[in-house]
Amino acid sequence: MADGNAHELFMEMALQQAQEALNRGDFPVGCVLVEDGQVVADGRRVNSGPGSNEIDHAEILALRQLIHRRGTGRDLGNVIVYSTMEPCLMCFSTLIVNNIQTMVYAYEDVMGGGTGLDLSGLNPLYAAMDLVIIPHILRAKSLALFKNFFSTPGNHYLNQSLLATYTLRQKKE
Repeated sequence: MADGNAHELFMEMALQQAQEALNRGDFPVGCVLVEDGQVVADGRRVNSGPGSNEIDHAEILALRQLIHRRGTGRDLGNVIVYSTMEPCLMCFSTLIVNNIQTMVYAYEDVMGGGTGLDLSGLNPLYAAMDLVIIPHILRAKSLALFKNFFSTPGNHYLNQSLLATYTLRQKKE
């Protein structure tokens, strides 16, 4: 597993992906997948503007990129996910079904985050999962991107949501 300095290094890379999403007017979530100290895939949120969809999340796009490069059937148990926001329930479940057991994130998703889900009460496939969740790595930098996003005039994605309200109330760290 990566140490604190490595976590910050890889989260900086995820933050770069998030900044690119923000520059395009998309929700600033960026993700990198790391294996054996190397970035093996990356992604950023797309299609969160007009005509948005809820499939093109950074984690899903990064995972698709990795599977496209490697093909299916390869164990991803050594892959570490770095995401600028806590994975939502869709992303969280997709990652664990693909045997990704370590997730590092910057900013908590108070509205839709999935990492707090108690897996022990679910069916055996999920209940047997042994996950490592590491929150709040470079949280202040990620928070700044989300504050920027939610403060942008004309932005309507998740505008007035619990997440937007919570984010805009956060103090600088």
